[in-house]
Amino acid sequence: MLLREKTKIIKIGNKYIGGSNPILIQSMTNTKTKDIDATVKQIKELEALGCDIIRVAVLDKEDAYSIGKIKSQISIPLVADIHFDPELALIAIKEGVDKIRLNPGNISDKEKIKEIVTECKKRQIPIRIGVNSGSLPKDLALKPESFIEAAMRHVKILEELDFHDIVISLKASNIDLCYEVYKLAAKTFPYPLHIGITESGTVFKGLITSSIGISKILNEGIGNTIRVSLTDEPKYEIWAAKEILNECHLKYDMPTLTSCPTCGRTLIDLIPIAKEIEQYLQTVHKKIHVAVMGCIVNGPGEAKEADIGIAGGNGKAVIFKKGIPYKTIKESDIIDELKKEIDLF
Repeated sequence: MLLREKTKIIKIGNKYIGGSNPILIQSMTNTKTKDIDATVKQIKELEALGCDIIRVAVLDKEDAYSIGKIKSQISIPLVADIHFDPELALIAIKEGVDKIRLNPGNISDKEKIKEIVTECKKRQIPIRIGVNSGSLPKDLALKPESFIEAAMRHVKILEELDFHDIVISLKASNIDLCYEVYKLAAKTFPYPLHIGITESGTVFKGLITSSIGISKILNEGIGNTIRVSLTDEPKYEIWAAKEILNECHLKYDMPTLTSCPTCGRTLIDLIPIAKEIEQYLQTVHKKIHVAVMGCIVNGPGEAKEADIGIAGGNGKAVIFKKGIPYKTIKESDIIDELKKEIDLF
């Protein structure tokens, strides 16, 4: 049995994590939470792309009191991200939030935590203890054991209050440190782990860092939910998370795109075609392999291996379906024809 399968099962809104449940994808909005319309719009866009759980920042009471209005308009579980002010957690709970994220590095008032726990128990709302390398308690050094100690301090408080609907995250921006922390956490805690590389960078650097780090952790059998943290629009976090899970053979309802790197042999304008098909596939929730190839060297072979593929020629392309040439089309029709075949598959 994998380590992730040994964890306690936790209910978050209409989803479950832990045990043998699927690994769920999370992201966080970058809108102002008090801007309800913009926040709801972004959440719905992320849900369409495959986001399973969404988190919003709660900076003040106006944000906290927006939780109920946001939740009433979305379909996926809503998490309130709370720092410094425990009163905001209490408001969010009463507004109907599905999970609370607390940081033990900046909320330590035991009486307030007890009040939060009491309200969460009444409503069966789980609490995520989120430890980050940038906000460790000041008395702890930056090493794997310190992350465990920081989380354990908070876990003990919750457990002493007979509260066990706990999720834990222990994120670092350094891949090796993060990897060691999660290996230690998986042996220490019985609770589901939310994994990611924190502050990993822009969409370019961050994708590389997160892909390496998260994959290493997942391949140890660790992790029940993931977030790819990027300095860019949240949609890229969802795209990246799906691809990571797919390449680690942990997600089974998403497409795969093969496309050639292009070279002087390429006789069609392949790059915009590949980018548009890639973006289109982000909203397709089924197992399908699509190949977009630009020349006659590797194109026919790769296209034949795909469920649907094209091999480009001089201003035209051959469509392959299940390895069999289906028809020849004009370059200008490639995108529309591929989308049609993807929908029909």
